[in-house]
Amino acid sequence: MRVITTDNALSVSKKHIICSEILSVTSAMRKNSRWAANAQTPSYTRDSALAASLGLRRASVSSGILNGSAKQEVQLMAGFLELKREIRSSNNIDQFPVTALLAPFFALIRSPLSTGPITSVALSALHTFFVSGFITVESAYVETALAELSHTVSNCKFEASDASGDEVVLYRIMAIIEQCMCGAVGEKLGDTEVCEMLETVLTTCCQMRLSEILRRYAESTMHAIVRRIFRRLQSLDPDEEEKKLVNADTDSSDNELKMVVQTSHDTDSNEIDVTLTRGENTFEERPETPLGTPEDHEPNSPVTTGSDYGLPSIVELLRVLVNILDPNDHLHTDSTRLTALRILSTAFEVAGFHIGYYPSLMSIIQDHGCKYLFQLARSDNPNVLYMSLRVISTMLETMCTHLKLQQELFLAITIDRLAPTTATKAQIAYMSQQKGLLTSPRPGTPVLGIPYSPTPTPGEAEEENSGPPKPSIAPAKGETRELMLEALNHIARHPSFMVDLFANYDCDVNCEDLFEKLIDFLTMGVYSVYPSGSREPSQHASQLLCLDLLLAFIGHMADRANGTDIECTHRTYPSPDDLLQSKSRKRLVLTGASRFNAKPKVGLSFLEENKLIYADISETVDRPRSLATFLKSCNHLDKRLLGDFISRPENIDVLRAFIRLFDFKNKPVAEAMRELLESFRLPGESQQINRITETFAEVYFASKPANIKSQDAVYVLAYSIIMLNTDQHNPQVRKRMTLEDYQRNLRGVNDGSDFPFEFLNAIYESIRKREIVMPEEHTGQVGFGYAWKELLARTRLSGPLRRCNSSLFDITMFNSVWRPVIAAIAYAFTTFDDDYTVQCAITGFRQLATLAGHFNLPEVFDYVVVSLSQVTSLVPDTLVTRVPHYPVVDVEGQDVTVSTLSVKFGTNFKGQLAAVVLFTIIYGNGNAIREGWTQIFEIYQNLFLHSLLPSPMLRAEDFLGGLSIIPLHGNQPSPRPAGRGDGGLLSALSSYLLTPYGSSAETIPEATDPEVENTLCTIDCLTACKLDELYRQITSLGGDALVAAVRALEALAHERTVARLKQEIDDLVPPSSPNPRRGPPPPQTLSYDPGSVYLLETMVSVISKTPQYIEETWQVPVVYEHLSALLSSASSYSVLLIDRAVAALWRLLLIIADKPSLRDQLYLSLDMLGSLPITVASSVGEQVVAGLISLVKTHRDIIRSQTEWGLVFSLMRSAMKQPAASRKSFDLLVSLAADGVEQCVTMDNFAGLVNLLDEYASAASSAVESTGQHDKRKNAEQQTSEIAIQRGKQSVDILFDLKKFIPKYVESGSVPAAQVWKQCSLPLVIVLGRQSTNAAREVRHTALIHLQRLLLGQQLVLVGVEGQAEAVFNRVVFPLLDDLLKPQVMQRDLRGMPETRLRASVLLCKVFMQYEVNDEAKQKDIRGLWIQILDLLDRLMHAGKRDQLHEAIPESLKNVILVMNTTDILVPPSANDQRDERQKELWNATHERIERFLPGFLDDVIPSPPSPPSTVVPESKVEASGQL
Repeated sequence: MRVITTDNALSVSKKHIICSEILSVTSAMRKNSRWAANAQTPSYTRDSALAASLGLRRASVSSGILNGSAKQEVQLMAGFLELKREIRSSNNIDQFPVTALLAPFFALIRSPLSTGPITSVALSALHTFFVSGFITVESAYVETALAELSHTVSNCKFEASDASGDEVVLYRIMAIIEQCMCGAVGEKLGDTEVCEMLETVLTTCCQMRLSEILRRYAESTMHAIVRRIFRRLQSLDPDEEEKKLVNADTDSSDNELKMVVQTSHDTDSNEIDVTLTRGENTFEERPETPLGTPEDHEPNSPVTTGSDYGLPSIVELLRVLVNILDPNDHLHTDSTRLTALRILSTAFEVAGFHIGYYPSLMSIIQDHGCKYLFQLARSDNPNVLYMSLRVISTMLETMCTHLKLQQELFLAITIDRLAPTTATKAQIAYMSQQKGLLTSPRPGTPVLGIPYSPTPTPGEAEEENSGPPKPSIAPAKGETRELMLEALNHIARHPSFMVDLFANYDCDVNCEDLFEKLIDFLTMGVYSVYPSGSREPSQHASQLLCLDLLLAFIGHMADRANGTDIECTHRTYPSPDDLLQSKSRKRLVLTGASRFNAKPKVGLSFLEENKLIYADISETVDRPRSLATFLKSCNHLDKRLLGDFISRPENIDVLRAFIRLFDFKNKPVAEAMRELLESFRLPGESQQINRITETFAEVYFASKPANIKSQDAVYVLAYSIIMLNTDQHNPQVRKRMTLEDYQRNLRGVNDGSDFPFEFLNAIYESIRKREIVMPEEHTGQVGFGYAWKELLARTRLSGPLRRCNSSLFDITMFNSVWRPVIAAIAYAFTTFDDDYTVQCAITGFRQLATLAGHFNLPEVFDYVVVSLSQVTSLVPDTLVTRVPHYPVVDVEGQDVTVSTLSVKFGTNFKGQLAAVVLFTIIYGNGNAIREGWTQIFEIYQNLFLHSLLPSPMLRAEDFLGGLSIIPLHGNQPSPRPAGRGDGGLLSALSSYLLTPYGSSAETIPEATDPEVENTLCTIDCLTACKLDELYRQITSLGGDALVAAVRALEALAHERTVARLKQEIDDLVPPSSPNPRRGPPPPQTLSYDPGSVYLLETMVSVISKTPQYIEETWQVPVVYEHLSALLSSASSYSVLLIDRAVAALWRLLLIIADKPSLRDQLYLSLDMLGSLPITVASSVGEQVVAGLISLVKTHRDIIRSQTEWGLVFSLMRSAMKQPAASRKSFDLLVSLAADGVEQCVTMDNFAGLVNLLDEYASAASSAVESTGQHDKRKNAEQQTSEIAIQRGKQSVDILFDLKKFIPKYVESGSVPAAQVWKQCSLPLVIVLGRQSTNAAREVRHTALIHLQRLLLGQQLVLVGVEGQAEAVFNRVVFPLLDDLLKPQVMQRDLRGMPETRLRASVLLCKVFMQYEVNDEAKQKDIRGLWIQILDLLDRLMHAGKRDQLHEAIPESLKNVILVMNTTDILVPPSANDQRDERQKELWNATHERIERFLPGFLDDVIPSPPSPPSTVVPESKVEASGQL
C-alpha cells in the first residue's frame, strides 16, 4: 500500500472495480448483525424522487418501523445501491463526478454506527480508487472530493471492537493519506486539508496506546508527507507566500488554523478522535512572538485561502513540531519528542537551505526551535540526545547563515561541556607555553538553564574580566561525550566552517573567539586526560574525533592554498583588512573592558589612549555621548559596575547621554523602563536610583508620551514600576499588590489628576505577566529566558552569518594556532598505533609543511621538523665523540656496519615512518626551514657516526689528493707528524685510518642474524628517505635558508670543538681553584672527533657550492669565528681537524677573492694562517701552500701592495719546514720571480721575493751543515740535502736575474731612484753578500760571482742617489769579509772557504777601485774607508796559513796602491812637496797601517822621488797604472 503512482492501464473495466468494491463494502455491512437486520428494508422508505416525478404521493413510513439509527443504516446501505445503479447506467466512467463516487464511502467512514471491519473495507476501497487511477488531477470536482476526503479521514469514528481490527482501520487511514498527499492529486489540496491530514497522522504517531508497529508506520507516513510538502518550498515564491501569509493573518479572525496533537485518549471512550479546532489554541503555553513581532501581539495561525496548499500549512506544521519539543511541557513525553525530532530531521534534510528564504519559518526556528533543541541537547536520555544533536547539526549545516548567534551559543556550550574538567600538569604547562589562552568567553550569550555570565581565564584575566564568574557546566562523559563530539565533528566538516568561525565570531567584537576556542579544545582533546590504566573506554574514540577534526581543518586549508577548495556563498563579504582590523579592535575592547571592570578610571584611560572613545567627537557628539555610546554597545562590561558608574554624581552627563541613546517615542512607559533597566544592573543605593529615575523622567517626557502630563509624573511612574516589579516577582513577598492598590498609590500624581484606568491597567498587566529581569539578577529558567531574549535582540543587530570558503584569512588563522596543532598531531602520531590514524597524521604533517611554505612561515616548518625528528629517535641524546668499533658483515657483496643505532632504529617502525615523512616533506621545501636545520644535521651527523650515510656524503675535499673518506677512528695518541719529505699529494689524512676500522685492541663483537636484519631494515628506510638527494638539494637553497643551514652546522660543530675544549679546560681548573695567580692551564689536545670533521666538511661544502651567496654565508659571524677559533687554538685539536680547517678556509677564500666587499676578510684570514704555531704549520703546510698557489694563480690581481705580498710571503715562509710544502712553496716562488707567463715582480714584492729567495738559499746552508761533509761521498742525508742545495743555487741565480727589473723601475719614473736603490738594489746585493758565506759551496761561489758582477757592473749604480758606495761597503762587502773571517763560518767548508776568502779579498779591492779611486775621490776624504780596507786585508792575510791567500793579498794591495798613486790620490812626499793637506794625511795613514803587516811594502811600491831640478812625471807610474 506504499505505491504512490500507478499505471492506469487496467485489465478490467473501471465499472467492474467500482462494483466489486461496492459489493465488498455491502457484504461486510451485511455480516454485521445490525446491518443484517435492516438489510432488506426497502429503500423507498425515504422520499422517492420517482413518485414525485409521476405526480404520486407516498405516505410517510411510521416512526415505529425504523428508528433514527436504523434509518441512518438504511440510508448508508441505500447510498451504495444508488451508486451501483448510477455506475451501471453511466456511459463514461472517466467523466463520473468523483464526489458522487466517493460520497457513500465517506458517509460510511464518518458514521459512528460503523464498526472497525466495515470502516476498514471502506478505506480499502478508497485506497483502491487512488491506486487504480480513479482520482486524478483531471477528475471532475477533485478539489471538493479531496477536501471531503480530508475531513472524512480526520473525523473517522467507529465503534471499537478488537484492538487489532481497530488498528487496521488506522493503518488504512495512514495509507490513504499518504496516497493522497504524496500523489499527483496532493497538489490540489488546500492548507486546511493538509493540516487536517497532518494532524491525523501526527496524532497517530503520538498515541502511546497504539501498537509500536502502527505508530512506526504512521511515522513513516509522516516522513513521506513531510518530504513532499517541505520539498514544495523549493518551487514556491518566498515573497508571494509571505504576502499571502500576512494577508491571511490580517484578514482572517474566525478561520484560524491550529493543529492539535493528542498524545492520549480517554480510556472509557471507544472512539479514536483526532479533531481540528478553529479559533483556539489548546496549548497551555503559547509560543513567544517571532522576531520582529511586538510581544503583546500573538500572530494568528495560517488561514486557508482556497488555493493549493503552501506556506501556511508548512508554518503550522513546523510550529506544532517545535512546540512538542518544549522540555518544560509535561504533556509530551520523550517518546513524543523523539517522534517530532525525527520528523524535523527529515524536514531539514529535505528543505533546510530553502527554509531560510522564508522569514515566517525562520522566526520559529530562530526562537523556539533553537531554544528547545539546545535544551534537549542536555538530555540524559541517549535517544533524545542523539536525535536532538542530529537535528541541530542538520539545522546548522543548512541554515547557519540565519543562525549566527544560535550557532555561537551551541558551539560555546558544547565545547564547555566537552572540555576536560581538569587538565594534567603537562597539558597546563603546554597551554601556558604554547598558547596562553585556555578559553575566550564572550559576555551576553545565555547558558542553557542558567544566565550566562563571563568568566576570566588564567590566560585572559587581563583581557576578559567583564563580569561575575561563569557558572560551571556539567562535563559530558561516556556515551554523551562521544555523541556530542560526533555532532561537533559533523557540523565542522564543512570546508568553510573554520573560516566562518574566524570571520564571523573571532573578528566580531560582540562575539566569542570561537575559532581559537575550538582549536584549543581540539588540540587538548587529542591528549589523554586520564592517567594510564584508568582510561575510559570512549577516551580513545574521543581523541580520534578531535584529531580527525583538526586534520580536516588543516586539509581544507591546504586545499584552499592549492586553489582546489574555493567556494564563496556570500557576495557581500567584507574585505580581509576590515575584518582583521575588527579583530584587533576587539582585542583592545576586551582589554579596555577588563580594565574598566577592575578600575573604571584606568579602563577609561586605556580606551581613550587607543581611540575607542572620544574619537568620534564632533558638533553633534560630545564627550559624554561618545562615552555613553561605548558603554551601551559594549557587552563585555560588568552590568553592576556599569549601573554604579553612570549613576555617580560626577557622571550625570554620561547618564543623561546614556539614556538619550534609547528611542522611547511611542513606547509605553513600562516597556521603556524595561528596556532601560535591562541594559544595566540597578544600583542598590537610593540616591543613585533617584538620579536614574529623574534622568529617565526627563528623557522620556521629552518624547511626549500620551496620558502623562508632567515630568514629575514620569518620575513617580518610574519609581512605581520598579516597586511593582519587586512586589509581583519577589518570592519573599506573600501579599501581592492588586490593580486597585496600584491605582490607589498613584492617585493625583499626574499633575494633580489621576492616570486613566486603561493606562495603569496596561502597566500593571505588563509587569505582572512579564518580569523586568535585570542583568545578572536571576538564575534558572527566568534567567535563561532573559538571556535568550537578549540573544534574540542581538540577532536583529548582528546580521547574517557570512559563509565563504576563502583563503583570505588562512594565514592569520594559521599563525594563531599552528603550534598547538602541530604538537597535537605529533602526539597522535607517536601515541596511536592504528594504521588509519597514523596515515592521517602523516597527511597532516605534509599539509602543514605545504602551508608553511605557502605562507612563508619558516617557524612552522621548523616546528614540524623538530616534532618529527624527535619521533624518529635519530637525534642523539648525548654528545658522542668516540665511535666504538662495530662489526661489519658482508651482505650481497656490500659491507654493512651493524651498529647500536642501526639495530635499534630497525625495530622502531614508528620512528622509520617519522623519518620517511620528515625527509619527504623536507625534500623540495628546504627554503621554508630555518631552525629545523639543526635537527636535520644532527640526524646526518648521528648516521655518519654509525656508518649509515651514503658513501658520497663521507668524502672530504682538499687541494692535494682530491677526495678522501673521512675516517671514523684516529690512531693512538702520538706526536704530531713533522711532515713528509716525499712531496706526495696526500694531506694529513694519511696520519689517520682511512677505513672505519684499524688495528685496535678493542674487541669487536659478532653480529647476530636479528641484528643484521634490523640493520637492513634501517638501511632500507634511509634509502627511502633519499638522504643524498636532500644533501644535494641544499646547494639550491635561497639565501635565508642557506644561511640558516650554515648556522646550524656551525652550532653543532662549535659544540663538538670550541665548547668541548672550554669544558675540558674548565674541568681541569675549577673556578674556585686556589692559587689564582697561576697562569692559564696548558692547552689540552682533544681526541679525534669524526663528527666535528664531518660537520666542518659539510658546512664548507655547502658554502663552496653556493658561491652566489658567499657574502651572506661568510659574513655570518659564526663561520669565520668558528674557523678562527679552531686555528687560533690549533695545538689543542687533532691534526686532521686542523688540516681540514685549513683546507676549508682556503676553499672559502678562493670564493671570497672574487668579492671586493670581502677583501679585508681575505687578508685577515691569510694573516691568521701565517700565525699558526710552528708545530701546526709543519703539519698543515702543504694545505697552506696548495691554497696559496691556487689563490696566486687565479686571483693575482688582488695581491698588489707590499702588505698583501707580505702576507703571501709569510705563508710561503711558514711552509718551508715541511719538505713537501717547501717544494710547492719554492715552485710558486720560482714561478713568480723567474721568466715565464706567471712571472710577477713589482716594486711591492721585490724585497719580499729577495728575502724569501735568501731564506731558501740559507736553507741549503742549513742542509749542508746538518750533513757536516763536503766531499763527494753520497749518503742518505746528503741525498736529501741535494734538493735544498739545488733550490739554494737556483735561488741565487734568480736573485741575480732580478737585477734586470731595476732599470725598468728607474726608467718608468713612477718611483724615485733613491727608493729603487733602497727597496731593490741594496737588498739584492745584501742578500748575495750574505749567501756568499753559504755553507753550500755551489751556492756560495755562485752568489759571490753574481755579487761581483753586480758590484762591478753598471746596473747597480743609480744616478743621483747618494751614499751608494758607503752602503755597498758598509752593508755588503765589509759584512761579507767579516763573516768570512769568523771561525764558525770557516768551519762550514774548510776546503772551500779559503778560496772564497781569496775571491772576496779580490772583490774588495776591485770594488774599492770601482767606487772610490776616481777623480771624485780627490775631493773627499776616503781615509776612513781606506783604513778599513787595509784592516780587512791585514786580517785576511793573517787569517790562514795558506800561501795562496798570503801571496794574493799583497799583490792586490799593490795594484790598488799604484792606481791610487796614478790618480794622485795616494801621493808620496817629495823634496818639492806640493801635496795638499788631504793627500798628506792619507799617505801618512796608509804608510803607518801597511807597515804593520807589510813592512817596507809601500816604499817598495811607491818609492819617494829624489829632489829633481824640475817636475817630470815618471814613466813607472804610467806603467803601473797600465798594469792595474
